[in-house]
Amino acid sequence: LYLNGQSLISLPYIERRRILTENAGEIPLTRQIITDNVEEAERFLAEAVNAGHEGLMAKKVDSEYVPGIRGKRWLKIKPTLPTLDLVIVAAEYGYGRRRGWLSDYYLAARDAETGEFLTVGKTFKGLTDAEIVEMTKRLKELTVKEEPRRVYVIPKIVVEVAYNEIQKSPKYRCGMALRFARITRVREDKTPDEADTIQRVREIYESQFSKKGVIKLDSKTSNSD
Repeated sequence: LYLNGQSLISLPYIERRRILTENAGEIPLTRQIITDNVEEAERFLAEAVNAGHEGLMAKKVDSEYVPGIRGKRWLKIKPTLPTLDLVIVAAEYGYGRRRGWLSDYYLAARDAETGEFLTVGKTFKGLTDAEIVEMTKRLKELTVKEEPRRVYVIPKIVVEVAYNEIQKSPKYRCGMALRFARITRVREDKTPDEADTIQRVREIYESQFSKKGVIKLDSKTSNSD
């Protein structure tokens, strides 16, 4: 960003990269490609993931560096894992404008061997305000135990959940946790017995470390490496 006391942030990215390359000496730089070919970009992403990296940074070649501001000229690109149909087993009351509504949901997968529902994550993302109001009414009707901020419910409501990855976690008894989970829809067409199993969750967890390449692409904006 600076060279010989001169700021380079207003220069386009491709020019800043050229200057960095010329002045880096023996310091290794990150590998990059410049392309407008989707298949080539997907292959590059697969190589990065298979090498153990989280994903890629995609930058417009003419983009300036703007500190502290998110935008669409730099994108984090990661592989997206398949969604899971999970069951809400508990919920907590929210804060602020969600105060008084059950808006934080504990998500569980069914153990195919025992029939028990094992928590794999928690989320407050995905539902609209109107859906949260309706969900609160439904969960209160299913409540079997109530604490000051949390209720435990009969496992009946199935929701489709997207997430960034599955991690090892001592927080839940199953030993795994969904990272950045968010509800994409309520599955009115599914019963708890049709929800995904903990065995399926474990299968996806293990697949993250295999050399199977990319399932599909997901991107989000960023302003930093």
